[in-house]
Amino acid sequence: MKEIWKDIKGYEGAYKVSSLGRIKSLKFNKTLVMKDALGSNGYKSIALSLKGVRITYSVHVIVAIAFLNHTPCGRRLVVNHINFNKLDNRVENLEIVTMRKNSNKKHLESGSTFTGVNWHKGNGKWVSQISFNGKQKHLGYFKCELAAAQAYDNKLRELY
Repeated sequence: MKEIWKDIKGYEGAYKVSSLGRIKSLKFNKTLVMKDALGSNGYKSIALSLKGVRITYSVHVIVAIAFLNHTPCGRRLVVNHINFNKLDNRVENLEIVTMRKNSNKKHLESGSTFTGVNWHKGNGKWVSQISFNGKQKHLGYFKCELAAAQAYDNKLRELY
């Protein structure tokens, strides 16, 4: 795939982002591909400076803004890594999804096919949780996977 470069919104003329998830600086009459850092959340991040103000951004969000026309809107719509690799910021690996879809965690080794249900290794039971208005609500631990799924479904009906 050919690497395509676009201006970073708000940093036009100073930085560019590529379709492969790389960032370059255009400062000081040089073009320099910058080294990103691994944030504590497991995502690549980069610090951009303009007029003496330095702000750190997640690289995947910068790529999504430039190539997928994403407008960050809190937690309503978020950027998802399709292959579940947080370090793979190629535009074809990114998609804009709802927070609910992104948090279903079906990609994790939960052992459950039900949304909101995961295996809790610590106590050897199924745990049921739901996110609503940006808050995580614990619904309980269950010996039976189906009972955990039922608790999730019941809470979902109650909320909607």
